[in-house]
Amino acid sequence: MPAGLAIAFALGFCGLFTVLAVFIGPKATNPDKLKPFECGSEPIGSPRGRYSVKFYQVAILFLVFDIEAAFMYPWAVLYNQLSRTMGPAGVPIVSVFGFAEMLVFVAILVVALAYVWRKKAIGWE
Repeated sequence: MPAGLAIAFALGFCGLFTVLAVFIGPKATNPDKLKPFECGSEPIGSPRGRYSVKFYQVAILFLVFDIEAAFMYPWAVLYNQLSRTMGPAGVPIVSVFGFAEMLVFVAILVVALAYVWRKKAIGWE
């Protein structure tokens, strides 16, 4: 219920300000305002140019390894809890579980990186 209320409030807030922008905002247009503008210089060529597939491959690989770093942060925060188990009589015993699970995770990603490197998906000419 509270989440639905928050979502409804957010959608209403966005809708209200969109409607206000349409009705209250300036509407003056002229040919100079309608011209494309990029970094203070006149655009050269078509804006519909094609990108190399390599660009998309590098972008996806960046996301994969960026998410790897995002997964490592909570692991590092909880490392002490993952590395201790309770032994007999409630005595904490150091375990390698927390370290081993991250080694497996990183090993999988290293194999993936070696694969894409071997396929020359991230090499630059």
